[in-house]
Amino acid sequence: MTTTTIRLPAAQPPGTVLGTAPDIGESADAYRAAGGYGTHTGPGELLAHLAASDLRGRGGAGFPAAVKLRSVRDNGCRDDRGGRDELSGRPVVVANGEEGEPGSAKDRWLLRARPHLVLDGLARAAAVTGAVRGFVYLSDPAAGESVRRALAEHPPPLPVEVVETDHTYVAGEETAVVRRIDGGPALPAAKPPRPFEQGVGGAPTLVSNVETLARIALTAARPDLRLDIARGTLVTLSGGPAGPVLTEVPYGIPLRTLASRHGVPDAAGALMGGLFGGLVDARALDLPLEPGALTAAGTALGCGAIRFLAPGGCPVACAADAAAHLAAESARQCGVCVSGTSAVGDALHALAAGTAGPDTADRLDRWSRGLRGRGACGLLDAAAGIAGSLLRAFPGHVRAHLAAPCPVCAAAAPAEGRHRLTVAVPEVAGPPTGASPVPLPARLPVPLPTALPALKGTP
Repeated sequence: MTTTTIRLPAAQPPGTVLGTAPDIGESADAYRAAGGYGTHTGPGELLAHLAASDLRGRGGAGFPAAVKLRSVRDNGCRDDRGGRDELSGRPVVVANGEEGEPGSAKDRWLLRARPHLVLDGLARAAAVTGAVRGFVYLSDPAAGESVRRALAEHPPPLPVEVVETDHTYVAGEETAVVRRIDGGPALPAAKPPRPFEQGVGGAPTLVSNVETLARIALTAARPDLRLDIARGTLVTLSGGPAGPVLTEVPYGIPLRTLASRHGVPDAAGALMGGLFGGLVDARALDLPLEPGALTAAGTALGCGAIRFLAPGGCPVACAADAAAHLAAESARQCGVCVSGTSAVGDALHALAAGTAGPDTADRLDRWSRGLRGRGACGLLDAAAGIAGSLLRAFPGHVRAHLAAPCPVCAAAAPAEGRHRLTVAVPEVAGPPTGASPVPLPARLPVPLPTALPALKGTP
């Protein structure tokens, strides 16, 4: 798998998630020396700062962090008034590091490189919500080892347990997270109730993406930088000639600028938000990297994964790969999802292979509108969105594929399929410390950035 490179801005501003040495795991001493684990910002003050900065979740949905924290806190207060015992019903906080999007590497890198930043944010979220238990949920063994080391170096003010799961597209969905922590399968559950109402063990539960928690910790350490912290975001860029890149950029930067920095200034479009934002054409690259503007244009920032379409590439092949990935990753517990993702995947594969029938475009259009909202999670919506966005952004390509086989699609190796979208996670060296700590038990038995030396990537 192609190496993923980390890029830092030439002038590294304070209050960034990437930090100054993203290829080396951060020790507790280094984190404290940089201002981490401080006590000068209390829970109430922190919540006010998060609300004022309008920090949004970085897991994909972009929900306001302050609203989510307040909802868990308030539901916990209601449970306390119900006369339960000391722990039953008290809120729970979960750091969700299971990123299922194939084009994203930020969350697993963050747990490998800066676990103390995430754990600091988790502890602060617990203080805001009144939580008495915490969990770090992940599937990456290297991330799990890093988190356990960090917990041993600096035990948090509440018990925190590492829960591991298999790496799948749906395993990071919030109800799947709750089910897995409760001892069940990592599969989405029917809603309501939502986890903030009734989650782990029936208690109000905050399920928060690890980058969101990292930005909560940064805000607590530097409330004067709250707006910059809230408006910066990690992005995983792929599709360029130099391989995937993990970097940090401010909201508002044009997509075209990112494409140019990634080596594809004349990109034909992009696959946005992992798989959830769908395809956009070259005209959309003039949009700013800002959640509201992207949503208004019919796409999404999602988890910050962007795959640029190189000139001469084929968006139909990209759509077919995305749909194949989603069909393979279906949880297979909703009949409409199993049949719907398979139908979309088969139709796009036929379109790419030059074997599609004349009614294929009509069927894809019908599915793109009729399948949304019918599954237990967002996977079916993503498949419908891929189909609809291809028809909207690249109608000429669809017509050409119906008329004759595409030489670009024919040259692509079908056996690779959905795996072409997967990016590697940059390897992170362990912190420069002495003896390894005793492992904790797991639950299972901007200016033009300057590239760091290439870091070997792992899936």
